[in-house]
Amino acid sequence: MIPVEVMKKIRRIQIRTSHVVDDMLGGQYHSAFKGRGIEFEEVRPYQIGDDVRAIDWNVTARCGSPFIKLFREERELTVHLMVDLSASQSLGTQYQSKRELVTELGATLAFSAIKNNDKVGLTLFTDGIEKVIPPGKGTRHVLRVTRELLYCEPIGHGTDIAAAMDHLNRTGKRRSVIFLISDFQDQDYRKPLRIARRKHDIIPIVVDDQIEREVPNVGLLELRDAETGETVVFDTTSRRQRVAYAEFANRQRDDRERLFRELNMDPIYIHTGQDMIDPLRRFFHKREARR
Repeated sequence: MIPVEVMKKIRRIQIRTSHVVDDMLGGQYHSAFKGRGIEFEEVRPYQIGDDVRAIDWNVTARCGSPFIKLFREERELTVHLMVDLSASQSLGTQYQSKRELVTELGATLAFSAIKNNDKVGLTLFTDGIEKVIPPGKGTRHVLRVTRELLYCEPIGHGTDIAAAMDHLNRTGKRRSVIFLISDFQDQDYRKPLRIARRKHDIIPIVVDDQIEREVPNVGLLELRDAETGETVVFDTTSRRQRVAYAEFANRQRDDRERLFRELNMDPIYIHTGQDMIDPLRRFFHKREARR
């Protein structure tokens, strides 16, 4: 039995994300992703202007007049959310934590998927695989996905994207759309990500907080790495230290960008405390324009 307070929180997320999907993202999501292929639907008599390459010569020969084949796009997709729940997701200086943002983001994508009759699954990971929900359909299924995003208490603390991709490469038998949601505070995941990219449509979603890009001048700060437990004292009054911190963050971002370009991926960047809808809409619009 799910506690009443938990159900109320899940219900609030459902109402908010369903509104976003219905009013802003539903049509764009549908247009952005191709189905698995084209399948034959029926034949009909040839009309002036039809593509002669679509003529069904067997039916034409039997009937004595030209008929063409009609096809339809096979719409059903498998969408899988691979979500980083490492300890660094608890960070949040802009009115919400990365974990809260990831939960709302995941629920929005899941409701977009089922609205278009796609299956949606979930894999939660840290430095190991924490939880797997196989792809399914329906509102009840998405509410389960939302519940796990909200309340799963991971055992691990670190981030191992390579292990998550290895898991996908072993278990992901069918080509899927993979939303890889993480702050990407990790290294050495290039090879398994490249292998997974050969089979799946992988979309990295980078979630971060402003303090991970630049540190304000607020005096002495004691900073603790949530994943390793290491603590350092940072003198934010030192411009040299603030610049060095920003340069390090920029190098990490540039390395990540190069990898995404190398693998022909379209990353989405979403920040805590900012609207997540505009980055999603820009991404869907970009995907739609390519079709």
